[in-house]
Amino acid sequence: MLYPQILAKFENGLSLYIPDPDLVKPTYEYLRLKDESTPFPFWAKIWPSAIEMTAFLQKEPHWIEGKHVLELGAGIGLPSFTMAAIASEMMISDHATEAVKLIEKNIQLLDLQHVKARCLDWNDFPDGIKVDTVLLSDINYAPDQFAPLLLVINKFLAQGTTIILATPQRITATAFVESIQPFIKKTILQTGRSSEQGGIISIFILSHY
Repeated sequence: MLYPQILAKFENGLSLYIPDPDLVKPTYEYLRLKDESTPFPFWAKIWPSAIEMTAFLQKEPHWIEGKHVLELGAGIGLPSFTMAAIASEMMISDHATEAVKLIEKNIQLLDLQHVKARCLDWNDFPDGIKVDTVLLSDINYAPDQFAPLLLVINKFLAQGTTIILATPQRITATAFVESIQPFIKKTILQTGRSSEQGGIISIFILSHY
């Protein structure tokens, strides 16, 4: 893998391989020197929304327990890996191939037979994926991605899927939140748990019914 890794420990005894936080930026800058088209690895960091999503699911595990679950744009996949033991089946996905390789490595580390990694891009989303719950953590940060993302969200909602979305309260996402407003059945506000976060994370429960 391109980004050096460390084995990190989280709450409840969970350990995951993650990109070394001290080496992500210098590694990216080195790769950019070799190829200017190298995308920034947004997947390589555990963002505040993922931490708050995880905390919320630990308090309300019924959204995951016994369910078929998909995390889309998962990056490292902290919420999924934290809750995986109680899911019936779980798919952890990202569009970045290196992120998917890391997810696969952590599935093997934890010996999760009912969890799969998959490379999925909401710009070209395949048919035939049916799940009970979709997890979305800080995926609505790029306005040019709102339209394809909303199409996927609407597709899942039409199937009766519950969607749990965690997002910072950023100005650029206002239009996106307004678009999903008719489907928001519950809103939870969580305060950031580290000095890096500081702000409020909104968690929305979306349902067609």
